[in-house]
This record gives sequence, C-alpha cells and structure tokens, in this order.
Amino acid sequence: MNHLVISCIGPDRTGIVDTLSTIISRHNGNWQVSSLHHLSGFFAGVIEVAVDEKNTQVLTSDLKNIAGLSCQIELAEPNSSQVSTNLVLELTANDRAGIVQEISSVIHQQGGNLIKLVSSQSSAPHTGQLMFKAKVQVAMKDDNLDDLISALEHIADDLMVDITKSS
Repeated sequence: MNHLVISCIGPDRTGIVDTLSTIISRHNGNWQVSSLHHLSGFFAGVIEVAVDEKNTQVLTSDLKNIAGLSCQIELAEPNSSQVSTNLVLELTANDRAGIVQEISSVIHQQGGNLIKLVSSQSSAPHTGQLMFKAKVQVAMKDDNLDDLISALEHIADDLMVDITKSS
C-alpha cells in the first residue's frame, strides 16, 4: 500500500472536494487525513491517501489533470523518529509581522518539530486591536519541555501560551 500526500490549490468553486473524492474513490484510494481551506478566494488543501501500488500512477495522473486545480503529489515514507512528548500550544498575542517566524524559530531551536499550525486573526472585543491566535502541535523530547516553555514566554510580554500534552 502506498501513502500519497496530495497538495492542491486553485480558484475556489463548488464541487472541488466532490471531484477529488470521486477520483480517489474510483482508484480504490482511502482518504485518510486532510486539511481543506478557503483562503482569499482560493481552495487550498492537503490530503493523505492510501492506495494500492497498482493504482498509484493512474490516480496521480487523474488528480494532476483536474482543470483549474494544481496538485502536487508525493509518495510518503514512514516516519520512524521517536518522540516522547506531543504538545498542543494555544497562543494569543497582539498581531504583528514576523510572529509566526518568532514562534517557529523558538520551537526549532528548542528541538521541537512543528507538526501542525492553524492560525487566525481577529479583533479584540473592546479595543479593536488585531489579535493573532494559533493552535500549534509540537513533537519533542520530554527533556526539552521546560526550555521550550521558557523560550516561548520570552518572545513578547503580550504572548499568552496555554500548553497541554496530547497522546
């Protein structure tokens, strides 16, 4: 069984997910994990699909030939790295240019692997100030946890961090 990671982007229109799922189903693929979004008038999505080796090439070809959608497809290799801790960070701060770079740099410097980042912007209720909010999943070794927390707390005075361990 092959595992494909499929990244797609194109102008948003109705039926894109139906088209993708129909093609995947037609080639006996199993849609496993996905993240699909509407961003500034575009559809952007990442999908993991398990498919028999004999169907991989034709599935790849059909996905790449969807009109108006650009798909990049990679064959995934199993990740054998051992991680002792999975963290979920919920971050809130005044929005500013470079905040994602600051956070990702701290995570990297402390030995963490940023697995998932979902961010948004919203206005603060009373001031209207733009706020940055993010939910971040990080994989790392237990012995680096205290250093990561300390480093995140030193990014800025306005950065609030809620940390939970996940399985």
